[in-house]
Amino acid sequence: MIGNIVAGATYFEETIGDFESIATVTVGVGGAADVTFTSIPSTFQHLQIRGFARTSRATFGVDALRFQLNGDPSANYSWHHMRGDGSATEAAAGANASYMESQRILGTTTGSGFGGLIIDLLDYKNTSKYTTARVLGGVDTNGTVGGIGGAVMITSGSWRNTAAVTSVKLYGDAANFAQYSHFALYGIKG
Repeated sequence: MIGNIVAGATYFEETIGDFESIATVTVGVGGAADVTFTSIPSTFQHLQIRGFARTSRATFGVDALRFQLNGDPSANYSWHHMRGDGSATEAAAGANASYMESQRILGTTTGSGFGGLIIDLLDYKNTSKYTTARVLGGVDTNGTVGGIGGAVMITSGSWRNTAAVTSVKLYGDAANFAQYSHFALYGIKG
């Protein structure tokens, strides 16, 4: 919300729902096995990660995004997703998984495209309930690569742990993140 303008100055008031940049990462030459945000402050209501990314997967034009919270590889993540590619739809789920997954939202160096994604971690610091995540993303392969085409995807799920989220590890299902993949972490005021 914009405040009063006085002598050429603009004042801004912080309001509920404001986004504040916490950290950004751009993958350099040679790629990266994962991107991890650590030391996440507990001063926000929710977290959001925005990304444009691809992996070095060599068989298809798409890859899945996986993530873990607080470095936890235990089988206490559950997720379900819906995917559409313009001609078909699909729904699937994972229970007691060691990661949260959203399929077909990363591009690959084989397909030459980057996928776009938004991850919301809701009430990430609330220690009275499990952390809920939702992911929206997709990738355009301009046709098919290895028989697989692009798609749009919505995923939701939970991390069955009541700890406050202090770190998020992102990684590709089949390969490392390629150069120029970019992720930005934001805090949302509550």
